[in-house]
Amino acid sequence: MAEYVIEGGRISGIPDLYAELNRLFMTGEDWRLGTSLDALDDLLYGGYGALSGDDAVRMIWRDAAHSRDALGVAETERWLREKLAQPGPFRSDDLRRQLGELRAGTGATYFDRVLEVFADHPEVTLELR
Repeated sequence: MAEYVIEGGRISGIPDLYAELNRLFMTGEDWRLGTSLDALDDLLYGGYGALSGDDAVRMIWRDAAHSRDALGVAETERWLREKLAQPGPFRSDDLRRQLGELRAGTGATYFDRVLEVFADHPEVTLELR
């Protein structure tokens, strides 16, 4: 089983998360992951980058508490507002609902969403430290 370490201390926001994922998994590739949950989902399916050919993967996320804070309510709200500012590609009613839930303390943070993506890949074991 291949093992990788996500350095959570390097993550201060969503762009930093993808910079860390690119550092860890995309070395040697001539392209980089975009900053989207869909890109993370695609990465975890394997087939390219460091995960190419790995059937089972163990990821250790060091300083996960730091990442949880960095990808928490404030960063998630910034991310949702950024999407709301783009007319057309996103459903604004869904985004407003998500923003309201986030403010009410019942919505998922970006960190929560990242964990959901990992959970959809049983061949990837994620250990938060």
